[in-house]
Amino acid sequence: MILLSHPTGNANVRALLTGLEQTNQLSLFKTTVVMQEVDWYVNLLPQAVKQEFLRRNYSLPRSKVSTHPLKELVRLAASKLGINFLTVHETGWASVDSVCKDLDRRVAKQLTKTSQAQAISAVYCYEDIALHTFSAAKQLNLKCFYDLPIGYWRMGQTIQREESELNPEWASTLTGNFDSQEKLARKDKELQLADVIFVASSFTQKTLQLAPKLYAPVKMITYGAPPVTGLRCQEESQKKLRVLFVGSLGQRKGISYLLDAIDQLGKQVELTLIGRPTNLCSPLEQALKTHRWIASLPHQQVLEEMSRHDVLVFPSLFEGFGLVILEAMSQGLPVITTPHTAGPDIISDGEDGFIVPIRSSEAIAQKLELLVSDRNLLLEMSRAAQLKAVQFSWESYGRNVSNIIKTYTEQPQG
Repeated sequence: MILLSHPTGNANVRALLTGLEQTNQLSLFKTTVVMQEVDWYVNLLPQAVKQEFLRRNYSLPRSKVSTHPLKELVRLAASKLGINFLTVHETGWASVDSVCKDLDRRVAKQLTKTSQAQAISAVYCYEDIALHTFSAAKQLNLKCFYDLPIGYWRMGQTIQREESELNPEWASTLTGNFDSQEKLARKDKELQLADVIFVASSFTQKTLQLAPKLYAPVKMITYGAPPVTGLRCQEESQKKLRVLFVGSLGQRKGISYLLDAIDQLGKQVELTLIGRPTNLCSPLEQALKTHRWIASLPHQQVLEEMSRHDVLVFPSLFEGFGLVILEAMSQGLPVITTPHTAGPDIISDGEDGFIVPIRSSEAIAQKLELLVSDRNLLLEMSRAAQLKAVQFSWESYGRNVSNIIKTYTEQPQG
């Protein structure tokens, strides 16, 4: 039986929980905040707060969910109220790092007390949330499954430091450059303790070549896409190509190169940005005033926004996967992205999207101009994108990871 922990429970976590539950492998899910529609206090909350918390809804028996909400609740409240000192990177009492460390320690403590009683044979943890849990698991002779959702940190640091020199006005948005040596060492210790490492893209897998010698096998399982509800139809020719970006607004995502490309095309395109800034800087503040900007939306509304656009541009410099790639394709958007995402694992270049080099606003502009000038090609690529997205399901992702876990947990300890 598996104990899985994660502070927020994103799409891939939920898919794995479902897979483990369906194969009778899930013992317990440890997280921060859980809220259900039926909870008595839900309708007492302001609508915006209610929407935020209902994202933390899980289709699991309550007996299999354990929560530690305090720090995460403070983090969410502080973010909404602008109480920044509580969420300062790494050092803030309710920072993301603090929330992760707190959950990790609590999981490790409970594991030591209850692993035998709950027949736990393995733990499944994610980057930055695994060190104490894995250390406790090793003492109990439990298997340690590690999920690395983004490329290995040494590659990330190299790229982001280069970017700080190339575009110093964007340096404040490259938050990975501010990671402490303690945090980076923690990442390496987690990798070393893992018995199996899961990644979702070949890019992430390649970056692990920079890691200290690993003894654990690395398994690549591609994430899933939302269901495709119907292929796009011919639309009236638009005067402007509707371009969309979804993700955190910072230079790790290559945002300045997208903005430069949009400037090159001028009135031929219109841009929508969905996401919160990692940190504000002068060129980003100007971009948020110039283009349509939506800070946050519930997932279903993001998909609806996607369906109202023509193309997604995701020019990330350093990624692990990029869930928005498959999400956009499911809604009929060809995607322009880079080799530093899951793009090469999903996209057939020129058929359902384009793979362009990192740091190339010229290449992005060239592909956008092609779609502006050839609306028949845009429609063909739109339909091809949806047909490609059908090949990737969350059910398949959860089942594939669960089956690999079962294979390893059924092996005798040695």
